[in-house]
Amino acid sequence: MTHGDSAPSSVNRYLLPHEQQVIMVRRHPAVLLRPIAEIFGGLILAGVLSKFLSDGGAAQALAIVWWAWLLLLVRFVWKVAEWSVDYFVVTSQRMLLTTGLITRKVAMMPLGKVTDMSFQRSLLGRMLGYGEFVLESAGQDQAFRTVPHIPYPETLYLEVCQMIFPGKDGDDD
Repeated sequence: MTHGDSAPSSVNRYLLPHEQQVIMVRRHPAVLLRPIAEIFGGLILAGVLSKFLSDGGAAQALAIVWWAWLLLLVRFVWKVAEWSVDYFVVTSQRMLLTTGLITRKVAMMPLGKVTDMSFQRSLLGRMLGYGEFVLESAGQDQAFRTVPHIPYPETLYLEVCQMIFPGKDGDDD
C-alpha cells in the first residue's frame, strides 16, 4: 500500500493538479492464481504426453504439445504484465481504477458521489488476504461498481471510509 506522491507515471498522468494521491495499491497477486495453475497443469500434461508420444515416434504431435504449452506461458507473461500496470488509486477528490496494458482504461468516481461502500471476502480471499470493494453511487451510471482483488481490505476500507465520510464533530486526528 502506497501513501503519498510515489505513484508511477502511468497513474500520475491521470491526477489533476489540485489532487493529492492518498492511497495507491496494485490488485492482489491472487489474480494470477489461475494462470499459474494453468502453467503448471499444462507443464505436467505436456510432460506426461511427451513420455507417451516419444515412445511412438510422433514428433509432430510432440511439437504441438510443447507449442501449446509455450502459448500458455506467453499468456501467463501477458497476465503478469497486465497485473503490473493495474492500480486502484484514492486521491483527495476521487477514486480511480486504471487497467489495461495496450488499451488503457481509467474508471473514476468522485468521493462526494459515493453513498455507500462495503467489501466482501470469499474464503480464499480471507486465507490469502484480499477482498472486493462494492461501491454505491448517487448517480445511475457508474464508471465502476466493484474493485476485485484488493489487498489489505479491512485497512483500506477504513481509510477510504474515513475520507468519504469524515467525522462531523471537527476532530481530524
